[in-house]
Amino acid sequence: MAFDMEDINRAAADDPAGFIADCDKVYNERIAHTAEKIIDNMAHSPIVLLSGPSGSGKTTTAMKVRDELSRRGVKSYSISMDNYFKTVRPETVPRTEEGEPDLESPLCMDMELLNEHFTDLSQGRRIFVPRYEFARQMRSIEPSQSLRLKDNEVVIFEGIHALNTSITEVHPEAFKLYVSARSNIVDDSGEYAFKGTWLRLVRRVTRDHLFRGADPVETMRMWENVRKGEIRNISPYKNQADVQLDTAFGYEACIMQPIAEPLFAHVPEDIPYQEIRQVGPALARFTPIDLKYLPEDAMLREFTGGGIYEY
Repeated sequence: MAFDMEDINRAAADDPAGFIADCDKVYNERIAHTAEKIIDNMAHSPIVLLSGPSGSGKTTTAMKVRDELSRRGVKSYSISMDNYFKTVRPETVPRTEEGEPDLESPLCMDMELLNEHFTDLSQGRRIFVPRYEFARQMRSIEPSQSLRLKDNEVVIFEGIHALNTSITEVHPEAFKLYVSARSNIVDDSGEYAFKGTWLRLVRRVTRDHLFRGADPVETMRMWENVRKGEIRNISPYKNQADVQLDTAFGYEACIMQPIAEPLFAHVPEDIPYQEIRQVGPALARFTPIDLKYLPEDAMLREFTGGGIYEY
């Protein structure tokens, strides 16, 4: 699917609130459809595996699926697979071609423990979810939570490697969900005005700048390696998903423009990922929409702040 830039700018100028409401309705319908599919699969497995690349809105999507399941009488839990990272040890950590630690690799995950926990939960046994301390790059002694599923309950495991075959070949019965900003924006000549991958980059740069104290330039410097990791470790597995959910919004470039354009105004010459230089000028082509029009439950609040969900 592709959005048309001329239509976007017209709607942003004429009725920004209505434009946002129409786009959010489409996303919410996708959430409802996904919840129905999960419920249909509960006879086979209470496990939901949610994967997607950086900036795809995985966390909010998991929360919204949880809320939709609750409205349908199904209780759900959400667990970040980040807790299943192995302690980083120089002698065992996977490395890139350049010899640097490759923390994007699925080999950093404790796949054996994950598969064990999926089996335990499916068979009604209690698990103790580990706790990972990113500051020390090691697993804590104390678990992050304990969980035992009752009838009519599901658990959503969310992480970039959730659809890796190390998991799905062992547990093919689990429900598999892939989310990403998949839709591009084209201009009247049919050329790309804004790519879906750029939407994700803008989200990440904005979020990390606003809430994680990260220098936008440093986030941009990492993007090439992030993309390499996605192409190598995430994208190859998306087609096995039961549902692929698009989290791109027609109004998104307009909402993000006033916030993100200044962050992309001065991209250093030594940034290796050349496309980053196109993002700022591309954002300038969109009619800005004031953030006040964005509802507090909108998925994009994960990246702009001011929403009802806690991250």
